[in-house]
Amino acid sequence: MDLFKKCSSLEQLKLVQEKGIYPYFHKLESRQDTEVLIQGKQTIMLGSNNYLGLTSHPEVIEATVKAVEKYGSGCSGSRFLNGTLDIHVKLEEELADFLKKEAVMTFSTGFQSNLGIISALAGRNDVIVGDKENHASIYDACRLSYAKLLRYEHNNMEDLERVLKSIPEDKGILIVTDGVFSMSGDIANLPEIVRLGKKYGARIMVDDAHGFGVLGKHGRGTAEYFDLEDEVDIYMGTFSKSLASLGGYMAAKREVVEYVKHVSRPFIFSASITPASVASARAALNIIKREPERVKALLDISDYMRKGLKSLGIEIMESVTPIIPIYTYHDILTFVACKLLLERGVYVNPVISPATPVGKSLLRTSYTATHTKEQMDYAMMQIKEVLEIVKNMDPETL
Repeated sequence: MDLFKKCSSLEQLKLVQEKGIYPYFHKLESRQDTEVLIQGKQTIMLGSNNYLGLTSHPEVIEATVKAVEKYGSGCSGSRFLNGTLDIHVKLEEELADFLKKEAVMTFSTGFQSNLGIISALAGRNDVIVGDKENHASIYDACRLSYAKLLRYEHNNMEDLERVLKSIPEDKGILIVTDGVFSMSGDIANLPEIVRLGKKYGARIMVDDAHGFGVLGKHGRGTAEYFDLEDEVDIYMGTFSKSLASLGGYMAAKREVVEYVKHVSRPFIFSASITPASVASARAALNIIKREPERVKALLDISDYMRKGLKSLGIEIMESVTPIIPIYTYHDILTFVACKLLLERGVYVNPVISPATPVGKSLLRTSYTATHTKEQMDYAMMQIKEVLEIVKNMDPETL
């Protein structure tokens, strides 16, 4: 059989392209901000993970330009060999200090961070226990690790204990969970995860990609939010969200970080983060330290939008984070809603199965500390009107 036969089998892709409702790969013609330029039209951005609004901050841009001027465009090698710059080390030290961990190591992307951490620490004699709604990078990392993966129902602590009870005592156990779940925006039940981890001798890793800069008084993430910073063994995070850059990190005890540095294939055999990305992340981190009020502003504008949507009778999931999913239920209607909103100057992200359960398709909206109430008022009215339109559509006839 021809290897490429599968490449012509994406029937739904062809269908939505033919109908003109294909919702992906829109070309932005401006910097990432609360409003962006798409096809020459100013559009309110409700689909970005630029949570603290730092991608366009003058200090971040200036630091990026200066780094390129000093270090050039790239490092031309891995951290393990010729690709370590002094600013890589400074960033790691600054992050470790901010996160109150002994050490930090950085990876070239957030996805690669999970691959590199989990595959290095979990082996054939170990068991990884994960929430069913964990990020795809965690699932791929588990496959790479050769450890056995056991899953528990989303945020169901009784089911987590059932799984932990079933694991033989001679196995190493790593509980891995998102801190803030990227599609639903809900928060892991970290207090119970910590309690059960201690009870069954498991180590705990939190993917805080959507928690860093979002939760906690200082924006240190999910563990700070629950006052459990000393109880989480490993933090993983990204630079592509609150830190306005590209890359990822692991924060843990020094001996754990040193071990992963020397055995992690995704780390050893990847080129190091570019100077520009390092500099922008450092500048963003300095702003977060100096302006913790940005975290409050983010949660305030998210709460404003959440209350506004609920007042309009729009069904959303309860949470406190800047991720607000709006249910559309049907894949095709989700694509139609995205198209209609874009035409009205509002960008949202479509999420369909298998990223959600069948029949639970949604519009994933996310917010930025620098969004204005005027932008939110306009966006929520457009969302209400578009949902009314698609509610009366028959997807079978589109």
